[in-house]
Amino acid sequence: MLARIKQYRWVILACVAIFVVTGAVESGMGRLLLGPDGRFGWWEGNIWSREQSQRVADPYSFSHIVHGMLFYAFLWLAARKLPMRWRFVGALFLEAGWELLENSPLIINRYREATIALGYVGDSVLNSLSDIVMVAIGFCVAWRARFWATVAAIVLMEVGTLLWVRDNLTLNIVMLIHPIEAVKQWQFAGRPAE
Repeated sequence: MLARIKQYRWVILACVAIFVVTGAVESGMGRLLLGPDGRFGWWEGNIWSREQSQRVADPYSFSHIVHGMLFYAFLWLAARKLPMRWRFVGALFLEAGWELLENSPLIINRYREATIALGYVGDSVLNSLSDIVMVAIGFCVAWRARFWATVAAIVLMEVGTLLWVRDNLTLNIVMLIHPIEAVKQWQFAGRPAE
């Protein structure tokens, strides 16, 4: 066991560094560790809630699992000669970069203007770090599963969240890049009555 840890010590250190640096930078950006209410929580299922993107997991966690699967495919194509462990670190690094960008005023304001996330305040540090863990899960599933099973899992998660919360990774990308008013109205129609 100790020999195995020694063999992967640089990978382990790189992964830990990604988490520490991401958390520190987000804290420096003003992100709160546990969100505005300061409470720890495992799950927030209501995408319209103020606690959305503040807990360990939420419906968007599935999007981050898909990120991991897509990063696996991208790195398989772009960096095939790199050992798998370094592609894994690369996937975490890519996600950490997205988490920092997603929690910048530029993207937070874009979400508020173009998507259904009108009151979005950014992720808590806890949620951002959890999103990186979700990417790690998605990457490992794609690495170990057959190609068709990974594709089926992506389709299932995308269709499932589309039907469940009227949002998914695909719609998130579309609405950030080129908002479609009809899609936005359809998404708003799923909002629970207050």
